[in-house]
Amino acid sequence: MEPFRSQRKLIVNDVVSTLPLYRSAPALEVRLEEFELFALDRLRVLKGISDALSRGRKPEEMEKLAIDLWKTNMRHPQASEVINKDIISHFVLRLVYCRTEDLRKWFLSMETALFRYRFKQEKQEAQRALMAEFDLPYKAVSSSEFESVKEKLVLVSRSLGQSSPTADEIFFKVPFEEVPELVAGRRVFISKGHAYIAMSQVVSLVATQFRSHLSKALILTNRKWTTTIAEQEKDRLTPIVEALSSSYLGPDYSQPKEFALISLKDIDDVAKSSFPLCMRHLFEKLREDHHLKHGGRMQLGLFLKGVGLKLDDALAFWKAEFSRKVGAERFDKEYSYGIRHNYGREGKRTDYTPYSCQKIISSTPGVGDHHGCPYRNFNEENLRAALNKMGVTGRAVGDVMDKVRNRHYQLACTLTFEAVHGSSCDAGINHPNQYFSDSQKIMQSKNQSAA
Repeated sequence: MEPFRSQRKLIVNDVVSTLPLYRSAPALEVRLEEFELFALDRLRVLKGISDALSRGRKPEEMEKLAIDLWKTNMRHPQASEVINKDIISHFVLRLVYCRTEDLRKWFLSMETALFRYRFKQEKQEAQRALMAEFDLPYKAVSSSEFESVKEKLVLVSRSLGQSSPTADEIFFKVPFEEVPELVAGRRVFISKGHAYIAMSQVVSLVATQFRSHLSKALILTNRKWTTTIAEQEKDRLTPIVEALSSSYLGPDYSQPKEFALISLKDIDDVAKSSFPLCMRHLFEKLREDHHLKHGGRMQLGLFLKGVGLKLDDALAFWKAEFSRKVGAERFDKEYSYGIRHNYGREGKRTDYTPYSCQKIISSTPGVGDHHGCPYRNFNEENLRAALNKMGVTGRAVGDVMDKVRNRHYQLACTLTFEAVHGSSCDAGINHPNQYFSDSQKIMQSKNQSAA
């Protein structure tokens, strides 16, 4: 595959920028496997940025994290293919995230953030080349004009804790509405409707342009998708595109990897110490009502399989509860098949995997159902009571509720984990079985320390 250039070469003083502006889709033949894999790799970068921003990481931490995510996930065995992977993955995800307003908003924010971090890594000459690519009509401030406003620029620099600007530094004079974040943060000198921005601040100007271009492009892509592409590609690309926006990117937890199989005699204690709220709620409802509807049986049953409950024990566990309500004979006839099916012993013999947080959050429980994500589905009073029952109290409850109000349900679960275990979880909670696994690690470490 030949390297694809989506725009003319960006060259100033023999410096070439490797940061594409994604002006036009690549005219390349892409294998379906690469179509999906490239997109998933880029999605790992964007979701990593999104999670870190939601957790309130500092700007300097964000820049390092974003570049590390990029280097880790966007590599390619052939160096010449890195640029192609970059461009292809962007346009695949543009298709994926053009389809609804919420998807467009998230993608626009994360791609703009990624662009900012990558732009700041470029050399100054390459940054000016990218400015030229946007056809920005702004010239560097002349020496005489710099001297006329130097005192004001010095005051701004001092207020920001920066060294005073010198005549060798490059400044641009731009309409103040072009750099809203700098104006809002009082980080520029404004005179007669123009902001004087240093070369180090140019990223704000260019990122605004990038965001504007991408926003318009997403609307156009959505029109093409809804009018032609979705139907034309209904048997090939459409299923992949529709699945990518809700893809879970971590391990599948189909089999317990790190801990011994849990036994029936330990299951109640383990549920209290190491089950996330979604599974703890189902477990308690099962013990209380001796029954769960299909959605609850699937969510809890596959989770228990993933934490190490063997098939024979699973059958005994579910039968002991259900037989108290429907009788042993009816359980054997109507419910045991589903349990064996989840373990790959019936039907297509598929080894089903436990549900990820994304799948659980996106489910829509009906009346009498108890599956789904409690952080999303519980009212505030019930959620506060459930958190207190887990041992989450005081300010920690307020922090969790703040995340819930902003619809950051996985972060709410992460904060719950940290409050319950008294330990940080920098990776965030992305899967109920990850919650269990990380909890068990902490519990074992505490037990070893106490021994």
